[in-house]
Amino acid sequence: MGLAFIIIIRILFVTCMVFIIGYIFGGFSKKPALTTLSKVAAILVIVLFIAANAFFMRFAFAHGHGYGCYRDHQQQIERDDR
Repeated sequence: MGLAFIIIIRILFVTCMVFIIGYIFGGFSKKPALTTLSKVAAILVIVLFIAANAFFMRFAFAHGHGYGCYRDHQQQIERDDR
């Protein structure tokens, strides 16, 4: 489930970026429906960015890739040196 979630977030993020770039550099601003989609995409990019970071932090902390892992590694090195 984790890998699928990451792939879905990345695909949605790229799709949102296409709409935002299309609005800024393309003709999306001339059509009302595409203008609305671009505004929704801009909000969705912010939400996806926060969600992805929260998911990655949760994944890292659950697997011990935080400060505690480093501290445990340092304690192991100190024990080995004795």
